[in-house]
Amino acid sequence: MKDLIWNNDDSQETNITETIEMELLLEGLYRVSGFDFRQYMRSSIQRRVQNRMQIEQIQTITGVLEKVLHDPMFMNKLLNDFSINVTEMFRNPEFFKVFREKVIPELKELPEIRIWHAGCATGEEVYSMAILMEEEGLIHKAKLYATDMNETVLNKARSGILPLSKMRTYTKNYMSSGGTRAFSEYYTTDGHFAYLKPSLLKQISFAQHNLVTDQSFNEFHVILCRNVLIYFTTALQNQVYELFYESLSTKGFLGLGDKESIKFAECADQYEEFAELVKIYRKK
Repeated sequence: MKDLIWNNDDSQETNITETIEMELLLEGLYRVSGFDFRQYMRSSIQRRVQNRMQIEQIQTITGVLEKVLHDPMFMNKLLNDFSINVTEMFRNPEFFKVFREKVIPELKELPEIRIWHAGCATGEEVYSMAILMEEEGLIHKAKLYATDMNETVLNKARSGILPLSKMRTYTKNYMSSGGTRAFSEYYTTDGHFAYLKPSLLKQISFAQHNLVTDQSFNEFHVILCRNVLIYFTTALQNQVYELFYESLSTKGFLGLGDKESIKFAECADQYEEFAELVKIYRKK
């Protein structure tokens, strides 16, 4: 029984030590890089740190902190690990279908349309919106802003180049979302990669922006931030929701991911449910 008790104590001590190490790592990373992950969901950050430790054969989280402080190339690798880059064109097709049917008629009344894709990753979602705007005859008065904290993925997004192997899935998503043309009209190919039409890219402005530390930079009619906030603590979610509220025009639209909801946020009463099933809300 004594051995069992000691083992439990050792396990608890290890957990406490790792918690302290993780707090110090995130504090150090913030002070050195300016990127603040202190209020990200700890379980998600922990997995990414452990994966980097295995790759680099580092034994402790303190060892990771030491490399962050003294090795800029390693720090950039870790920042890329922390960046969430899971995306695809017309992801969750029902969202885009409802957006086309319910939101687009509202936007058609505006003299210009400003849409912010926050946490755009490699750009597939903002490409999708550009295609939707063109099909609805709105591309000429639409300005799409796509931001991410990760400059590496932003450079990929700016290129408009996609693996050809993914286009079958993207075509299926596009058709399910209510697409009205042949999807192949929107890109050319060399047999290995798909190249998005330059006329679509021309309407998109890509810029680095950190939802945790940066402020509003314009007033928007639509803000889309889908499947990003699930990685934030409740306190940080509320902070970002406040940023979005400040950034939306009156009667502006906020689109969230399928696992996200504004229902329990501090600002919930400042929005009305516009299309709850696909998580589209409207600023009151």
